[in-house]
Amino acid sequence: MEHKLEFAQRLRDAMEAAGLEPRPGVLLNVFNAHYWGRSVSFQAASRWLRGEAIPAQDKLLVLAEVLKVEPEVLRFGQAVRHRVQEHRRRWDEGAGYQEREVFDTFLSLPAPQRKLVREIVMALAEVHAKPKG
Repeated sequence: MEHKLEFAQRLRDAMEAAGLEPRPGVLLNVFNAHYWGRSVSFQAASRWLRGEAIPAQDKLLVLAEVLKVEPEVLRFGQAVRHRVQEHRRRWDEGAGYQEREVFDTFLSLPAPQRKLVREIVMALAEVHAKPKG
């Protein structure tokens, strides 16, 4: 439930940052003007703003585009962006040419062989992580 309330706050903040009043009627009109699917109701927009519901992914993408905010930030907040950036940084810094070559080769393997390679790597990691003593 907490994540819905946090989403609602991010949605209201994004609306205000875009110069919109964070009211269901305003959200409804802006959203439906840009969404090519079935229009959402006043009740749906109201539930998003009150933290009772989170829109489906296709609707979230439209909201993010209209409000000029990244979809993942609107849905999950800035902390997720920082975690993703940190994860990417680790990959960029930690994976050299040889590792990337192994990853590319791994991805070209059929699924059963990829599963086997994964199991071997996970077993090696488990043995390596055990304290020696």
